[in-house]
Amino acid sequence: MSNPFPGMDPYLEGDLWTTVHTDLCAEIARQLSPKLRPKYVALSTRRVILAPTEENGGTAQRFPDVGIHSSQAPDASATAAVASAPLILTASLPEPIPHVSVEIRDVAQRRLVTCIEVLSPTNKRGPGREEYAGKRFQIISGTAHLVEIDLLRVGVRFATTQPLPVVPYFVFVSRAECRQQVEVWPIALEQVLPVVPIPLLAGDAPVPLDLQQALRVVYDIIGYDELVDYAQLPPGPLTPVEAAWVDEQLRRAGRRKP
Repeated sequence: MSNPFPGMDPYLEGDLWTTVHTDLCAEIARQLSPKLRPKYVALSTRRVILAPTEENGGTAQRFPDVGIHSSQAPDASATAAVASAPLILTASLPEPIPHVSVEIRDVAQRRLVTCIEVLSPTNKRGPGREEYAGKRFQIISGTAHLVEIDLLRVGVRFATTQPLPVVPYFVFVSRAECRQQVEVWPIALEQVLPVVPIPLLAGDAPVPLDLQQALRVVYDIIGYDELVDYAQLPPGPLTPVEAAWVDEQLRRAGRRKP
C-alpha cells in the first residue's frame, strides 16, 4: 500500500529514519542524474558520526582494596590472599551512525557545485549537531550551494534572523552568490512535499527535485507500510489538531478501524 499521507509520513521519523534517510538520498541522486548529464554528476557520499551514549547518572561505587589487615605478626605458614575476579561492566561506547549526502559535481573539474543534505536527528541535537554545524559552515564559506531538507519535527533548524513559520518541515536553499538570503520552503503536515529547484553553476538553469516523488518511490519500493504500526501514535510531538488530522487520514486509507 502507498503512503497514507499526502506529504511526509510522520511515522517514518522514528527508528526507521536511518534507513529512510539513506534510501531517500539514493533516490534523490537517481532522480537528478539524468537531468544533470552530461555536464554534472550526482554522487552519494557517506560519512560516519560517532554519537555518544547517555552518560551514566548513577553514583560511582567504591570498593576496598584487596588485602588482609591484622594486628598480629604475620604467620609465614599462612597462604597468600587471592584477589577475586574483576568487576565486569558493559562499556559505554559511542555509536557509529552513517550519514549520507548527495553531492553535485561538474564533470570537467570534479568541483563541488551543490551539496544536498537530508537531515537526521544527529544533525539537529547533541555532539552530532556540532559536527554538522562545522560541515555547514565549511560549505557556506565556500563556493558551493547548500540544499538542506529537514523532514524531522524536532531539533534545531537552519538559523535565520526572522522567526520561521510554525510548521513541521522545511527545505532551505543557500545559494553561493547570495549567502545573506536563504530560500525557505515551509511545509505543513497536510501539504505535498515541494518541487525544489536545485541550483547549479552560473549560467545553467536549476534542475527540479520532486521531493514527493522521491519519497513515494522509496516508500513503495521498500514497503514501509509493512514496517509501520499505524495503530500507535507517531514519534515526536503533535498538536491536538495535527493528531486528529493524522487519525482521519489513516482511517480514510484503511490503516485504522473507523
